[in-house]
This record gives sequence, C-alpha cells and structure tokens, in this order.
Amino acid sequence: MKELLIVALLACLSNVNAESQGVYITQKWPGGFHGYFIIRPDHTLHGWNATLTLSEGVDKLTIWAADIVSSSAGNTFVIKNKGFSADVAKNDEIKIEFQGDKRGMTNPPSGTIVVGGAGALGSGGTNTGGGGQTGTGTGSGSNIGGGPSLPPYTGQGGSQMKHDYSKAMTLSILFFDAQRSGRLSGTNNPIPWRGDSALGDNGDGHDLSGGWYDAGDHVKFNFPMSYSAHVLGWGLQKFKDAYERAGQLDMMYDMLKWPLDYFLKCWEPNKQTYWVQVGDGHADHGFWGRPEDMHMGRPAFKITPGNPGSDVAGNTASAFAIGAIVWKDKDAGYAGRLLDAAKSIYQFAKSHPGIYSNSVPQAKDFYGSNGWKDEMCEAAAELYKATGDQQYLNDAKQWFSGGTAWGYSWDDKTVGCQLLLWEATQDGQYKAPVEAFVNSYKPGGGVPYTPCGLVYRDKWGSNRYAGNAAFIAVMAAADGIGGADYLKWAMTQINYILGDNNKHISYEIGFGGNFPHKPHHRGASCKPGWCAPEWQNSPNQLNGALVGGPGQNDDYSDNRGDYVKNEVACDYNAAFQGACAGLYHFAINNQLPPSPPSKC
Repeated sequence: MKELLIVALLACLSNVNAESQGVYITQKWPGGFHGYFIIRPDHTLHGWNATLTLSEGVDKLTIWAADIVSSSAGNTFVIKNKGFSADVAKNDEIKIEFQGDKRGMTNPPSGTIVVGGAGALGSGGTNTGGGGQTGTGTGSGSNIGGGPSLPPYTGQGGSQMKHDYSKAMTLSILFFDAQRSGRLSGTNNPIPWRGDSALGDNGDGHDLSGGWYDAGDHVKFNFPMSYSAHVLGWGLQKFKDAYERAGQLDMMYDMLKWPLDYFLKCWEPNKQTYWVQVGDGHADHGFWGRPEDMHMGRPAFKITPGNPGSDVAGNTASAFAIGAIVWKDKDAGYAGRLLDAAKSIYQFAKSHPGIYSNSVPQAKDFYGSNGWKDEMCEAAAELYKATGDQQYLNDAKQWFSGGTAWGYSWDDKTVGCQLLLWEATQDGQYKAPVEAFVNSYKPGGGVPYTPCGLVYRDKWGSNRYAGNAAFIAVMAAADGIGGADYLKWAMTQINYILGDNNKHISYEIGFGGNFPHKPHHRGASCKPGWCAPEWQNSPNQLNGALVGGPGQNDDYSDNRGDYVKNEVACDYNAAFQGACAGLYHFAINNQLPPSPPSKC
C-alpha cells in the first residue's frame, strides 16, 4: 500500500518551514512564482505520482521533472514522474521544480501536495497514524531570490564564526569597484582614488567604455571577466540573504551591473559581433601608472561567425542568464534585456563553435582557452534555470563531462556544469563528479597541501584555487551535497586565507590588522604624477583584494614586484567572495558547524 504525504506548499511565501517540509520558494515576480519541493523516501521508489492543489487557479503551471497528467479548474494538477525522475533510492532525494503564471498575480497561492509512493518528504513531519503519513510543520520565513530555505535567523548572532565572513564579503565588493573602467563621475563610486579612465575605448567606432580591468594591469579580458560575473551572480542567487543581512545588497547589485552593462555594449547581435578584449597585454604591461593617466593605443578584438569563440560567448551567456534571474524581482525590464542577450549570444556561440583565443591570438599569452564545451554547458544550464526551456537542458546534458575536474577557474567550468545539472535534475550521475571534485581537494584526495593547511593546486593564484574549491563545496552543501562536512572543509580554506596560517596574515587586503600593503596593482601604487617604489606601501589601500597567496611551504612576502604571490585579479576574488557569502548565509541561519582548528 502506497504511503501518502501531505505538505503545505508555498503558503503565500510565509509559514514555510523548509527543514520540516522540504518545500522551498525561490522567486516571485508580478504574474508568477517559482519554487520546488523535495521527495526524500524512506524506501526506494520506482515511480511516483502526486496531486498538487492550489488555493487559487493559475493560467499555466510548468513542472520540469514531471509530467502533468491532468488538471482541473486551474488549481488542481495530477503529476507523474518522467522517465529520468522515476527512480529515487532510499534516503536519496529528488527536487521537483515548478513555475506558476497568472496575469495580475502579486503573491503565490497556498496549496498542498499529496505524493504517492514516497514514504518521506523533506526531513521531518508528524505521523498522524492511520493508513498514511501526513507531513506538517510550522514556522516562518521564506526564500525569495534563490538558495535553500533554512530555519529563520534567531537574532542572537547565528552560528559562531571564527572569522567575520560578512566583512570579508563586503570588502571584496569594494575591490571590484576599484577595478572599474569607464566613466565613474556621476556614479556610485566608493573608491575615492579612482576616477574616469579609458573613456575612448572602442571597436571600429563602437563604444566599449566600461567593464572591469582584469588585474593589476588595465586590459579588459571578457573571458575571465564574464566568468567572474557569472560566479558572483550565482552566489547572489544562492545567498541573497547574506548580502541583505550585511546591508550590502544594493552595493552588490551596483557592483555586478557594471560588467553586465559592459557585456551588453560588447555584444552586437545585429552584426553577429562580440568584442572580447580591449587593450594589448604586452603593450599594457609596459606602462606602470594610474588608469586615469593612460594615453596608449587600446586596440579592441572581436569574434564573429568566421572567427568564433564559443567559450567566451558561452561564459557571457551564463553571466547574462544569472543576471536575468537575480534582477527579475528588482528590475524586470533590465532582466528582460539580459535574458534576450543571453539567448542571442548563446545561439551565436552554438551556431559557430570554436575557441576564442584561436580567433584572437592576442589573448593566448594571457587567457588562452583549452576548450568551449564546459562554458556552453554552464550557459545552457543557466538558461534552462532562467527559462525552463527543455532544449537548454538537453544541450547542457550533451556538453556534460563526467570526469573529476582539475579545478574550477576562468578556463575550466567542468564542475560548475556538473553542479548546475545536479540542481536542475537531481540525477545522481551529476552529483557523483561534484563529490569526486570536492573529495579530491580534501586531505588525502590527491591535491597537495601546504604544511599549515592550504590546498595547493598551483603556484599561480594558490589562494584562488583554494577559494574556488571552497565555493564549490559551499554551493554543493546548499544543494544538499556534503552537508556539514563540506562546510567544515570550506572553512579550513577560507579561514587560512583570512588569517589561520603561519604568518597570521589575512591575504585579503583590509581584513583584520595584518594584511598586504604592496599588491602588484598599478592604480593602488600610484598618485597623480608619482608611483611608490617596490619597497614602499601603496598610497591607496586596495580593500578587498585577494592576493595570489603563499608558496607550497606557506612562504610569502609582501612584495609588489612578485606578480605570482602578490598579484590580484577579478577571477581571484569572485568565488572567494561567493564562498564567504555562503558561509555567512549558513551562519545567520544557524546552520554553520563549529570552525575547525587551524594547523598553525
């Protein structure tokens, strides 16, 4: 006899206790809403069905991992698993996402879901006896904007944090603001030593001002820039409450809009042209000074159907798509522009496959690409998240690679693709390689460590690779993979970066009382008409910048001339910031485990 489970669903965005019911609200907007529930059986299922009843009818209900068998009055829907979602192992889980649309709707209706064949839904409930189980729960809070709903913040400080992840996240926003190119006058500019620069950037007369300078130099490389924008947006979608609690949500939106506006300039769909780089890396590296004082030629480089670049175009589609998701409630018009751009540049990339650095050889010495399928997989997965269009999910599956990724970075999105597909499908074939990736970075997994505990993937940006892996671990934990074990491991890496190391130094500038003062960064090191010598502290403090990091023996010196250990870059900060936001999210929701002890 099939056991039945009844849970309150959506409940007008309140009285939803995700921990006891397994029900999540992720977004709402005028005329619609999006959410999901989780089936977590106490015995293996080989097929299931459910009846969803809403208190108010909708014009359209879309469910991606199940088929709607029948409906009545626009408020009662009988649904059945699809072939790929039929089998759910004991104590495993599957996420069923849905979207409701109704003209004029401002708040989602309340409702119930009755699931046949599942012995447990979510992770709790009360057994009322009789022939079935009734899952009930009470509580407050909602989860608008993405990420897992957790028990409401108690107001008593949440879980104990050894380091202030909120401050680390807040400082990182300022680093990206310091990287802005273009017209800063008349904008929200929190960096007093930065002003207008590179206003004449153009490609064949087309305005290309704006965007972020890549690192301590002044080239604009769209390949790492779009990776950074996507990662930052993905973290915002998951951990919006962290930015809200820190009072940084408006600053985060303002920061993230800067590169998205720039990408909208760079993409000319009517010409099937995407401008992917401004500035020549070799010429730029011959100039040490403020960006406001640049007078060199700044050539621009593009991809076209005849000179393709699916990697950089796919990256940009991911950034546009996640931007459309996080702006949907804030500015629907802007979100629509981003989604249109995501669709068109994705189609451009799909129709004209190729590696951008083969088409733009000027990028090879700096950000040469090794392939494009991983970027296109992330792009398709994000577009599926933004639209619900099954074709995008089919594309993502086509470009999926099941191996254990070497790292997560500007050139390797493999594990990002895997995690996004797990989010979309809850299929174990995507979960396993995510687990393999995180486990490979944990002690004993194969990636070496410094004596004091930093996972050491590569000397170029050792902090970057540790922070990026921590980001994947935190995101995986938010998606139901790894739990407290992954959070504890992520904390070991972020805590090392913030001071749990042999030098008791924070590798993020401005955090704590001991941090680098001589980053390899032109703008920070110069005043008008004067630049500090290598031995002297930078006259402008580059708050929030994450420097490259220590060597394999925890060796480090604060030396501006060391562009391995003291370089800064947008891609160094992006996932590090997301990891800090995620840890803060778990802390304020009383879900962060105790901090592991430091090794030094």
